Amino acid sequence: MADGAPKRKSTLYLQVLVAIAVGVVVGALKPAWGVALKPLGDGFVQLIKMLISPIVFCTVVMGIAGMGDLKKVGRVGGIAVLYFEVMTTVALALGLAVVTLVAPGDGLHVRVESLDTSELQKTLDKPHPQGVVGHLLAAVPKSFVGAFTEESVLPVLVLAVIAGLALATLGNRKEPLLKGLDLVGQGLFAMVAVVMRLAPLGAFGAMASTIGKYGLSALSNLALLMASFYVTSLLFVCVVLGLVLRLVGLNIFKLLRHMREELLIVLGTSSSESALPLLMDKLEGLGCKGSVVRLVVPTGYSFNLDGTCIYLTMAAVFVAQALDVPLSLGETLSLLGVLLLTSKGAAGVTGSGFVTLSATLSSVGTVPVAGVSLLVGIDRFMSEARALTNLVGNAVATIVVSKWDGALDLERARAVLDRRALPAQTAAAEQSAQ
Repeated sequence: MADGAPKRKSTLYLQVLVAIAVGVVVGALKPAWGVALKPLGDGFVQLIKMLISPIVFCTVVMGIAGMGDLKKVGRVGGIAVLYFEVMTTVALALGLAVVTLVAPGDGLHVRVESLDTSELQKTLDKPHPQGVVGHLLAAVPKSFVGAFTEESVLPVLVLAVIAGLALATLGNRKEPLLKGLDLVGQGLFAMVAVVMRLAPLGAFGAMASTIGKYGLSALSNLALLMASFYVTSLLFVCVVLGLVLRLVGLNIFKLLRHMREELLIVLGTSSSESALPLLMDKLEGLGCKGSVVRLVVPTGYSFNLDGTCIYLTMAAVFVAQALDVPLSLGETLSLLGVLLLTSKGAAGVTGSGFVTLSATLSSVGTVPVAGVSLLVGIDRFMSEARALTNLVGNAVATIVVSKWDGALDLERARAVLDRRALPAQTAAAEQSAQ
């Protein structure tokens, strides 16, 4: 069974790659067909989202309770949160620096009253938390079952942390419960494996509908913002995350090659959640301890959204530039402070950054929210770079936290990334475990 796994992954990689290319062609040549194919992409993302909440619950509870020592849980959690805050701040600052330097919105001189806000209104009509207290309360589940029906994964995360801490205090009595959760988790991952067979179909539908609806020529007026955002995301991954990973002793480009299947799935669906189960499995195979992976990865999907942070800063300042709204240093720092809060818990699905940006500008009040309608046409294209950056950021975060906690088999990681045989000691340990 293990021998067939690489072939299946390679096949999926090629299928998704071909599906994305075909989707672009269909959307460009037959726009109406492309738009009609949108349910394929939406349906695939919905299937993945259906499984994410229970997977996050099981993995976080297992990660916390499985450690046994609450001091270790606190240490790993503290390291992770510290890393998340540092990297998201760096992402926000980098986005601010680039958008200020390039100034893609200067010269547009858009008048608020001339904007078509019909699409934006659909977003703003949906309820969303207001202010600091509102965002904090939104993380608290309204009921045990209700936590699993929320759009955000934060309520599930809060519930899982409480459950994990509670089980950790039960001593040996927790073992039957953990075994049950482990079986449930295995069942959920088996379901993910079934759903992932539809990944090429989902990627095809999502890409065809995007190109069919917006086209490539319609993006010319906002091309500078898109190019700036993609370049900034690339710089963050290759330079910032590359330097961080180099300090661990690994190479970012080899990691990207190792994650190519997950990256392509995210590229096709614009959803980092679609690759969450695969990412966790791959990080454990890389040599990260399972308990750390189960705690850091799901938490990172709410608190370590580097790509979303870059987008939020650049988009907010772009809107201000386009509407000729000057921002003082104090107003800019205030905006960054609010973004540090609102970026937490932004779901890793298509459109989440757009919703969060609208909520942020509503909270700050400095920049007219109506200006967000300028981004409606390109948000779908930018969501792909957001999701890709978020995925890589969480992979690097898990490796770094594992290294700091002494839960990373560095020799195994190097062997896997270099595509060479595992160290004899590691291979022997795996065989004995089987």
